[in-house]
Amino acid sequence: MTVVGSCMTDLISYVPELPKPGETVHGTSFMMGFGGKGANQAVMSAKLGANTAMVAKLGTDSFGDNYMANLKNVGVNVEHVGVVEGSSGVATITVDSNAENVIVLAAGANNHLCEEDVKLAQELISQSAVVVCQMEVPLPTTLAALKTAKGVRIFNAAPATKSLPAELYCLCDIFCVNESEAQTLLGVPVTTLEDAKVAAGMLVERGAGCGMVTLGAQGVIYKQGVEECLHVPCPQVKALDTTGAGDSFIGALAYLMPKTHLTFKEVVERSCQIASLSVTKKGTQSSYPEAKDIECIMSYIK
Repeated sequence: MTVVGSCMTDLISYVPELPKPGETVHGTSFMMGFGGKGANQAVMSAKLGANTAMVAKLGTDSFGDNYMANLKNVGVNVEHVGVVEGSSGVATITVDSNAENVIVLAAGANNHLCEEDVKLAQELISQSAVVVCQMEVPLPTTLAALKTAKGVRIFNAAPATKSLPAELYCLCDIFCVNESEAQTLLGVPVTTLEDAKVAAGMLVERGAGCGMVTLGAQGVIYKQGVEECLHVPCPQVKALDTTGAGDSFIGALAYLMPKTHLTFKEVVERSCQIASLSVTKKGTQSSYPEAKDIECIMSYIK
């Protein structure tokens, strides 16, 4: 599978409560790690055992050097991870005692990932069984990647935006958002399961093959074509840090989609199970389980 997307270095502060505007709070701990929605999804898939590649951009700083080494270390193909003059992407993350978080992105080099990069990676993208895109790189780049892809196209419309080109929906086999992203994009409240079903249906009406709304601890609502909306609940776990849980879900989904012996519902169920494990540890990619860590789930997958 191939991910066309972002790489961000995460600067994570843990606090008792998220600060209000103008307020300063004392943190309880700090950690630095690897993030960015695109790389998160690629790393999750690679950790599970997928042959994974990235099309991305890093800067000429220590963050970029360290990130390149990280991708290589987890087995991600970096042939199309370029380097541009300037800073790499950075995400400043604050996590409270309830595992809720707020995130500020400074995209840096990610803004330089362009259509020409997609063209250079055309063979890789077109031959991939699954191609994953998000909203942390320029939209024309994402559109170009989805148009180039011939396998399953998964689009994670995050971070949230109020509008997207009509043609984009039709390029997506799976169009995935969380509750707040769905509300921003579709202009409807998404606070209940029934609201999420409406949102998933709207995504299909706009042209997506499958509309999917992730609901954190409540699991996932999805709708495929004319079929009824389905709710897949998540296992109940004690969450320490939800940062990157949605990316863990998408990465697991991308890994599982080519498993032809699984039904789509089974793919979603196992993706939820894998993502639930990620919130039981602090950090982003560092919290993602490997295949050996989830033998009880993997035994149903192989």
